[in-house]
Order: sequence, then C-alpha cells, then structure tokens
Amino acid sequence: MKILVVEDELRLAEALSQIMQEQKYQVDVANDGNDGLDYALYGDYDVIVLDVMLPGKDGFEVVRALRAAKVQTPVIMLTARDDVRDKIRGLDKGADDYMTKPFVPEELLARIRALSRRQGEVLLEEISMEDLTLSLSTNDLLCGAKSIHLAFKEFEIMKILLSNQKTIVSKEMLISKVWGDDSDAEDNNVEAYISFLRKKLSFLGSRVQISTIRKVGYRLESGNG
Repeated sequence: MKILVVEDELRLAEALSQIMQEQKYQVDVANDGNDGLDYALYGDYDVIVLDVMLPGKDGFEVVRALRAAKVQTPVIMLTARDDVRDKIRGLDKGADDYMTKPFVPEELLARIRALSRRQGEVLLEEISMEDLTLSLSTNDLLCGAKSIHLAFKEFEIMKILLSNQKTIVSKEMLISKVWGDDSDAEDNNVEAYISFLRKKLSFLGSRVQISTIRKVGYRLESGNG
C-alpha cells in the first residue's frame, strides 16, 4: 500500500512515516500544503493522511483542489482542534474521514485499512493509452505482441506520464517523485531517461510518443505510429 502523509509537524510526520513503514507500507511525506497537493495530483496513492493546519495551502484547500481535479484517493484529515464545524467543513470539501490529535496510531492504521479496502475494487493493475499498456505488477511496457521490461526509474517516469496523459509533467516534478527531493539529480538525468523511454517506444512501434514542451516539461501524445 502507498500512503501520502501531509503534515508540517516534522516529528509527527517522521513518527507516522516510521509506523507505516513498519507495516510494510510505502510512504511519501510532504510538509506543506503546496507540496502535498503536487504529490497527491501526480502520485499514485491508496490513502492520503492530510493535516488541516498547513503552511501554503491548508488541508481544506488541498482536498478541495484534489476533488476538483477528479482525484478520488481517500483522504483522512487530521486536526488539533476538536471542533465539529471543522469536521463538517472537511467532509463537505471531500474528505473521507477525520481524526483529532492526539490519536492512537493503531486507530489511524485501522482507518487506513478500511479506506483502502473501500478503494480495493478500483485499484489499477495497468495503465493504458492508445496502443500502449504499462503493467503495474511486472514493470513491462506492452504494445500489440511486443513487450519490453522497464528499469525502476523508467517505470516510474512512464507511470507518471501515463497517469497524467492530458497534463504537462515538469522536469522538477519528475526529479522530486523519481529521484527524491534530497537527490543531486538534474535536468540532464531526466533527459537521459526520457531518451531511453523514447527508444523503447520506438522498438515497440507504439503510436504514443513523448513530446517535449520547451521550457515546461513532457507530455504523452499520439503520433502516426
């Protein structure tokens, strides 16, 4: 299971990340609302744990923006205030559950499991565009009778591009999601992997192409094949 934690209290964010990793969950952490929204829009998460009081965009703004963008990932909102009006506001904005700090970690984990089960019937095993399919279980890229296995970073980049087919994906976002915010990766690292993927699309003979939007990023488009 892949979880996004958006929490500006660094010690709490670290504790939540450790607890979830002990459950063998994959965890991404953002410490402000703007980064949290970017992660949630471009990532592939089973559940989002979202604090209300955040720098940048607050939790209410984040969940509202996600639902406006048609992102239906379940959201558990966290607040330090036991105010019924806050809970109602969060649920009205599109949150699925609400917890008041302090809370027992086991209860949070139980709620995460409950929400993930609710989503289980719609979890994807593959992502497709035109004649191209990416298997999320095998990391294979398929087109017709041909297939080719993708290395980890190639797979992550292609998954992001396929998950955002109508969106331009920036190099900065790819570096953040694939290499990590603390890495030394630069634009030329992204360009190298985009080149690898283009060669593999050419080998497969797919109509799908990776287009460069100058000074902005990349987008998948359908070519003549």
